[in-house]
Amino acid sequence: MPIRPNAGCVVLLWCLLLAGLTAFADDGPAVRPTDHSQLLWYTAADGFQRPVRTPADWAVRRRQTLQAVQAVMGELPDRSNLPPLDVKIGAATEGDGYVRLAVSYASGDGDRVPAYLLLPKHRPAGERLPAMLALHQTTPLGKKEVAGEGGSANLAYAKELAQRGYVVLAPDYPSFGDYPYDFRQSKYASGSIKGIWNHLRGVDLLQARPEVDPERIGVIGHSLGGHNAMFLGVFDPRVKVIVASCGWTPFHDYYGGKLAGWTSDRYMPRIRDVYGLDPDRLPFDFYEVAAALAPRAFFSNSPVGDHNFDVRGVKKAEPKIREVYALLGAADRFQVRYSSGSHDFSPAARRAAYAFIDRIFQHTPLRNTP
Repeated sequence: MPIRPNAGCVVLLWCLLLAGLTAFADDGPAVRPTDHSQLLWYTAADGFQRPVRTPADWAVRRRQTLQAVQAVMGELPDRSNLPPLDVKIGAATEGDGYVRLAVSYASGDGDRVPAYLLLPKHRPAGERLPAMLALHQTTPLGKKEVAGEGGSANLAYAKELAQRGYVVLAPDYPSFGDYPYDFRQSKYASGSIKGIWNHLRGVDLLQARPEVDPERIGVIGHSLGGHNAMFLGVFDPRVKVIVASCGWTPFHDYYGGKLAGWTSDRYMPRIRDVYGLDPDRLPFDFYEVAAALAPRAFFSNSPVGDHNFDVRGVKKAEPKIREVYALLGAADRFQVRYSSGSHDFSPAARRAAYAFIDRIFQHTPLRNTP
C-alpha cells in the first residue's frame, strides 16, 4: 500500500529546499575557491563562501588575505613595546635642493638599518612636509641608486622626490648596500617579512621627524622595491600612497608560473619548501595584495615589455582590483600606467607617478622632476 506523505511535511520539505537553493545562490558553495582573482567573496565563520557586498564584508576578506600572506612569509611579530629608534646621524652631503644625511636606526629586533634621509632645503617656515619611503631594486648599491649615487638615473626617485619637496627615507634592504645580513641566521621565516618589519620602523622614523606631516606618508619602489612597497602597504595603514614600478604580476603569470625566483632566502622560501613551487597551492596572490591596499592610493607602473613581471597578468588583475576600489568609493585612487619599454621606470612614468603622489597629498612641488 503506497505511503501518502502528510501535506504539512510536503510543504515543509519544499520550504527547506527553496531555502537551501536561495542560500546557495546568495552565498555560493561551501568550498573555498582556489581562484584568487575572485576578490569579492569571503569565507564566513560557518565555512561558506559569501559575497562581499559592503565595506564590512571586505574588511573580513582583507583580514583573511593578511592571514594567507603570513602563512607564506611567516607571522609579523608583535609591534607593541618597541624600543626607541636610537637614530644615529652620520655625514651630511649637500645635494641640489636638499641635504642628504647618512643615518641608521634600531629595527627593534636587535638589528640596525642603514639609510639615507633626504631633507628639502626650502621648507616654508613651520610647514610640515609629506614624506616618502624610497625602496631600491635588487642591486649591490642598495640605497645609493635611489639617491642618485650611481646606477640608473631612471631609478633616482629618492633624490627627485626630495627636490620636489618631500622628506625621503631610503633604507638598505637586508644584504644590499651597507647592510650585511645572513638570512640563514635570521629569526624570521622569510626575508620578505623581515623587510616589512624594517620598513615599518622606517615609517616610525618618518612620523617622528618634526618636519614631516605624519598623515602624509607614502612609499615608492622599483622591482624588489616595488613589491616591498606593496607588502608594506598591506600591513601598514599609516602609508597613504603606494607606488610600485615593475613590482608585481599574479604568480601564474610570473615566468609562466615558474616560481623559483621567489624562493631565495631574501624572499619567501616556503613557496618552495611548503607549497612545492605550485601557484595553485599558494594561499594568496597579487590580486589580493593589490586589492588589500584599497581604499588608499595605489599607482602601478607596468611596462608592456617587462620581462620579469608579465604585463598580461597585470591587465587581467586590474579590473578585479578596480571592483574593490569601487566598492570602497575610491575608484580614482587606483591607477595603472602601461608604459612603453621594458623593466624600467622611465621619465614619463615617473612624472605620472609623482603627479599622482602630489594629487593625493595635495602637495605643490618645489621643482618639477624628472
